[in-house]
Amino acid sequence: MDDDDAGLWDRVRQGDELALAALFDRFEGRLFRHASRLLTHREDAKDAVTVAFFELWRKRATVRLVDGSPLPWLLTTVAHCARNLERSSRRYRALLDRAPVAEPRAVHGHDDSGVMEALRRLPEREQAVVVLSVLEGYSEREVAQALGIPAGTVKSRLARAKAKLRDELALEGARA
Repeated sequence: MDDDDAGLWDRVRQGDELALAALFDRFEGRLFRHASRLLTHREDAKDAVTVAFFELWRKRATVRLVDGSPLPWLLTTVAHCARNLERSSRRYRALLDRAPVAEPRAVHGHDDSGVMEALRRLPEREQAVVVLSVLEGYSEREVAQALGIPAGTVKSRLARAKAKLRDELALEGARA
């Protein structure tokens, strides 16, 4: 770790968020490659890196440096996050395997197959949130608990999914 890195780390320990951003810029690519080797999905790798930096910030007073660098600590934390994400993914797949498969049906005389097709095209993580919260009526807290994710993540995934569905359905409507 050169003097510039040591200076950044000292600033991070003092609560300087810009120094944390500079460390993120410096190490993110390497951490992402590490996470990508451990995880199947690109989004999970991004999440693992993000969580590692949140933890770095949260635990900055107690992070153990190696040769003055937080990189080994970050690499280890990314690996832990990757394992947790894989476990969460397995729980999610098991939940889906146990869930009954409903046949698409007409709602209020309209064919909803376009909606269901659009839902199927969503990423699995967003699809799960939509199914549990919108179609099954679970609360955000219950969805978070079922999927093993924070409630805030449920909110953001649901908002993203709704926006994607709205855009796709508007596009289909324009074609028809």
